[in-house]
Amino acid sequence: MAVGIGRRQFIAALGGTAAAWPLPIHAQQRMPVIGFLNGTDPETFSGWLAGFKEGLKSAGFIEGQSVTIEYRWAEGHYDRLPAMAADLVRRQVNVIVAGGGPNSPLAAKAATTTIPIVFNVGADPVSMGLVPSLNRPIGNLTGVSFLVNDLGAKRLGQLNQLLPIATVIGFLVDPNNRNAKSETIDMQGAADTLGRQLITLQASTASEVEAAFASFVTQRVQALIVAADIFFLTQRQQLAALAARYALPTMYHLREIAIAGGLMSYGTDVTEAFRRAGIYTGRILKGEKPADLPVIQSTKFEFVINLKTAKALGLTVPPTLLATADEVIE
Repeated sequence: MAVGIGRRQFIAALGGTAAAWPLPIHAQQRMPVIGFLNGTDPETFSGWLAGFKEGLKSAGFIEGQSVTIEYRWAEGHYDRLPAMAADLVRRQVNVIVAGGGPNSPLAAKAATTTIPIVFNVGADPVSMGLVPSLNRPIGNLTGVSFLVNDLGAKRLGQLNQLLPIATVIGFLVDPNNRNAKSETIDMQGAADTLGRQLITLQASTASEVEAAFASFVTQRVQALIVAADIFFLTQRQQLAALAARYALPTMYHLREIAIAGGLMSYGTDVTEAFRRAGIYTGRILKGEKPADLPVIQSTKFEFVINLKTAKALGLTVPPTLLATADEVIE
């Protein structure tokens, strides 16, 4: 009998000790997971991703320590995005961060009405149909809107300051970008205002880009503007090389292309935009709802001039234009 009592006491003591032990890993609270849906590739996006992680860290989350990030890179193939978004939904991630072109947040929105989505787009999210209002986004989406597509007239004006005698301007667009039509209309209006002839060509592959440059030269284009598009960012080395080969002064939308050898760029500081998206993502992981977070409008712009490229093209940049540059590459 005493032996039986001893066994019961031992089991009770063991149970009390076991209750104090840490739970198995599978029984602990799951580390939150961010689904990172992007239209570009890791190499192209590395600088902007660093900005996102910086914002996430300031909100109290560090990848691998307090949050996991599931990456989905479309590498310029926008048709892959719907399946990638659906996969993240099946994995029940806590929040989806969608960027790298307008197609990513649209694919995310089509995939779920419940998982929070933080977008980062270079166009008006209201006209895109992402949210009904910037101040009151409603639903499961919010994020950062930065002007990229709406700066065509500004870029044309800067190009005109550099080359006031250029009367025939080329415009290269990616037909797979949902903003291609509206951006072309805006650029045509800006060219008409300045009294310039605009020749628009389309390209969505490397071979089409090369063919477009040859065609621009054949049509005696004197300067070129490349539309805001993630595909063109991934082709920045090719664009810079072709512009140099054909001695065609070219204006771009992102500093990364100017750094790669492009002549000039004007656009939003996208790294800063993604830093702010990281902050919003952290706030949502802490329990805030997207509907309660107004869409942020990023207004930090960068004008970059590559003087090395200008000299190679035999161009002299006017001091008045040089004085307005945020960054000059010697």
